[in-house]
Amino acid sequence: MKTMRLSLIFLLLASAAHAEPLPFRQAIELAVKRGAIVSAAEQNRAHQAYLEAARMYIPQIIAGSGLAKTWGFPLSIEGSAPSVVNVNGTGFLINPGQREMVRAAHAEWNATAFSSEDKRQQAILDTALTYSQLDRVVTALHLLQQQEQEAVRAEQIAAERVQAGVEPALELTRARLATARVRMGIAQVEGNVDVLRNLLAQLTGVPAQGIETVTESIPQLPEVNQSEELPAKAALINPAVKLAFAQADAKHFRARGEHRAFLPAVDLAAQYGLFSKYNNYSAFFVHFQRNNALAGVAIRFPFFNMSQRARAAAADAEAVQARRQAEDAKNKVSNETRKLQHEVAQLAAAREVTRLEYQLARADVDTIETKVQAGTATLRDEANARLAEGQKYSAFLDASYELEQAQMQLLRSTGELEKWALAQQ
Repeated sequence: MKTMRLSLIFLLLASAAHAEPLPFRQAIELAVKRGAIVSAAEQNRAHQAYLEAARMYIPQIIAGSGLAKTWGFPLSIEGSAPSVVNVNGTGFLINPGQREMVRAAHAEWNATAFSSEDKRQQAILDTALTYSQLDRVVTALHLLQQQEQEAVRAEQIAAERVQAGVEPALELTRARLATARVRMGIAQVEGNVDVLRNLLAQLTGVPAQGIETVTESIPQLPEVNQSEELPAKAALINPAVKLAFAQADAKHFRARGEHRAFLPAVDLAAQYGLFSKYNNYSAFFVHFQRNNALAGVAIRFPFFNMSQRARAAAADAEAVQARRQAEDAKNKVSNETRKLQHEVAQLAAAREVTRLEYQLARADVDTIETKVQAGTATLRDEANARLAEGQKYSAFLDASYELEQAQMQLLRSTGELEKWALAQQ
């Protein structure tokens, strides 16, 4: 058992030793590459659906045979006379309904490009947020570990003072409580680090144990101009909005296609058959010949089809609904962008407050250190001041991340996220 434990320890140490720094840009590129595979498959599917609709105008040729033994008049097999070899060719020549269906399929193909772009932007945002949060949480963990040392030191000082009879035993309990709270925070943050590492591993494909963030590789976020009309810009270039309108166009063309199915249509038709002598053709037809062919057009005038009429009405309803959903998506992006624009200003002010509070806490530590040297303050006072400084710095890190999160989401809405995330350092 002891040997197994030692082997496990060495294995963990070896895996940690192989951990290499993962720069921010590399993480983004890996996430984009993983998402591109699925997007390419989706686009290819839509492209093939478009080709399927468009190639209905290219004649389809089917060759086969209709061998049969006949008694009496030679009856047909699946609509064709019995033959040794038969070739049939059909294709659309004039079909207003199918023309609109081709346009619908083309619009859906275009929509997949916007869908791929939207998924690409979301993958970049998820990776950037996870990377930034992991970097912040690791920094917070190091800070908490320092706070634990200060708390243990304060606990030792309290124990000595209680033992000397300078302070009541209740002070030692308070010091132990402070240490326990710090250790509880360490346990919580360690759990967050593990969860974020695994999430980043799923996004990038890098093993979780090999992920180590590089703070300096995260590019500086641009300042947000509050006077700029960002909601209108986002509504124009946001891929989710473009996707919604492209899907609405596809529904519109499909509805037109269902209505134009009532218009006359002309199809090409061609047929060749090689007949056999033993099918009694010569007994029932005056002039029998083995090689027979047909070429012409089939003209259709649909004038009564209640099922098709209902299908067209349903397509109209879907087109109206899709157009409304597109307008709603545009308004949603515009409103969310406006909200984020104001939220960035509020979070920037909140971060400045936490920064100043941290500076004051840092100044308090310097003041306490001077007093300790002068003999007017105790080491316990210094330890408590350092704990307070750490808490203020942790609050500053939290406020900074909340601001960064809002800024990244705003860049996502305005189409500037990829440019920022893949910027050269």
